[in-house]
Amino acid sequence: MSPPPAADAKVLRTAAKERSFDPAYYFYGDDDYLKNEELRRLIDAAIEPATRDFNLEFLRGSEVDATTLGSIASTPPMMAERRAVVVREVNALKKDARAILDAYLDRPAPDALVVLVAPAGVKPDKALLSTTTGIEFAPLSGARIPRWISYYVEHDLHASITSGAVTLLQEAVGTELAQLRVELDKLAAFTGGATIDEIAVSAVVGIRPGETLGDFLDAVARRDAVAAVGMLDTVMQQPKASAVTTVMALAAQTFAIAWAQAARERGSHAGKLTQDLFSLLKESGSVFTGRSWGEFVSTCVREAERWSPAAIDAALDALLEADKTLKDSRVSSDEQVLATLVLLLCSARPGRRAA
Repeated sequence: MSPPPAADAKVLRTAAKERSFDPAYYFYGDDDYLKNEELRRLIDAAIEPATRDFNLEFLRGSEVDATTLGSIASTPPMMAERRAVVVREVNALKKDARAILDAYLDRPAPDALVVLVAPAGVKPDKALLSTTTGIEFAPLSGARIPRWISYYVEHDLHASITSGAVTLLQEAVGTELAQLRVELDKLAAFTGGATIDEIAVSAVVGIRPGETLGDFLDAVARRDAVAAVGMLDTVMQQPKASAVTTVMALAAQTFAIAWAQAARERGSHAGKLTQDLFSLLKESGSVFTGRSWGEFVSTCVREAERWSPAAIDAALDALLEADKTLKDSRVSSDEQVLATLVLLLCSARPGRRAA
């Protein structure tokens, strides 16, 4: 019998809101940051701060023995309706300790909340999935990052943020949630409870609309070499910007434009192209697009007619050569490599509309 399908974090938020928790949760997947965030929210909702010294235990599977685990699991709550036990590295439990855990999960205590956490890179435990509420934490895709930003601002910072500020922040900082949280915390302090807008992002993060990596990529997509080269220095000075990641984003954009251009040749309309390109991104996993998936897809679909198959072939050759050059420390500066690449991409044989 196969284990039930994994739930998502919405299950935890519903449980916290209704204060009705399942006996045991199993956190697994490759995004440890999201695990820790949802664990914090779950504990905040389930255990009163005043009694946490008595009713909250953190254990590590690689360190806890069977006797200790059994004793802690059977301890009743003190001056509270429930207690919580968190076992990190649950995959590292020794055989006898795992036997104690499995026996407990067969008959969990009604006044206890057990959270089992597996680290990134560990295969899901089918036995635990069948005896707990399994929650998978996969890294957020580009399409989900804006929603995460808005949720964090609203529910954790008790503030609001404009859609333009969300886009600008993601383009400036990237998709690393821990870094986004740091910047959002600074933005909330800067605005003092007021709405976080693009002006606030520009002041705190040091980036302005029209100067982001996304704006640079848009300029290359529309074959505007003057605009792209003109903003290159500014883009390269932004947090975590590098020539390598810029080439990665340009490669992803070129492949997507190639796909959209071929689909147009087959008669696909813009609406279907948009839907299919989103599906392609989801299937391909963690592709570095340099901005939100919505912005990426919109640009690739809109600008596909500017590119002919020959121009795309030439662009891919130029990208491959730039990648090789960047790996050779004896060559000219990264900025020079990127400037040359931009000129090659924008001057490759044009498509129909540009002609």
